[in-house]
Amino acid sequence: MRLRIATWNVNSVRVRLDHIARFVAEAQPDVLCLQETKVEDRNFPLDPFRDWGYAHHAVAGQKSYNGVAMFSKRPMEAIESVDLAGLGQARHLCIRLEPNIALHNFYVPAGGDLPDPAVNEKFAQKLAFLDHMAAAFADQRAAANESRMILLGDLNVAPLACDVWSHTRLLNVVSHTAIEVARLRRLQQSLEWIDVMRRQVPAPERLYTWWSYRARDWRANDRGRRLDHVWVTPVLAGAVRAMAVHEKTRDWARPSDHVPVTVDLVFDGV
Repeated sequence: MRLRIATWNVNSVRVRLDHIARFVAEAQPDVLCLQETKVEDRNFPLDPFRDWGYAHHAVAGQKSYNGVAMFSKRPMEAIESVDLAGLGQARHLCIRLEPNIALHNFYVPAGGDLPDPAVNEKFAQKLAFLDHMAAAFADQRAAANESRMILLGDLNVAPLACDVWSHTRLLNVVSHTAIEVARLRRLQQSLEWIDVMRRQVPAPERLYTWWSYRARDWRANDRGRRLDHVWVTPVLAGAVRAMAVHEKTRDWARPSDHVPVTVDLVFDGV
């Protein structure tokens, strides 16, 4: 069985519906995971997703901010949506897919502008959120060898020097600071997660998924960051066959500042 999973911070699902339609028609993901949907559950535009073949869904949203959603062409079970760090924000969903895979979709807080938790509450919340993620998965470490899990989404941290356009200039910029990178590493170590994107495109090759709206010509400027991630537990590492970053969506009219990432997995005998 081949399974293609996509993750994308769409920066408003209603604004980007045409973009999503175009992307799913071209990339044909079996499972689509969205972040920053910016809509309450009762107002989520579900009908287009059904028309595109996604018969199964789970959404967790709030008005104007945050929000995550997951759509599948294959049968799925919605497991949970956890309010990590008690922020009262819609930033997590988990579903279960065959063959017995738990798929976690996260939207980690951006963290504001000042990388100092003592003076910036948003940054403190971001660090707390990452700490709660690490603790939650560490609790499952005893079963790590058998855990078939995928973690993906907008984690809002670019951990490696080659994940940003300038390591030295961004060391004190939120998303690439040492304190955030350390928190992300602690999370990655919680279940010995495999960084699928960097497994497919090893460092030091450039790899970005986000470009600021401030640049008039994002391609010429190319001041990107890798804020979006796909991780798998070690037992699933051998199932990964391919990964793609769909940069061309950043050229579309009124784009999201993030681009989609797809990962292909193959399960023998299923």
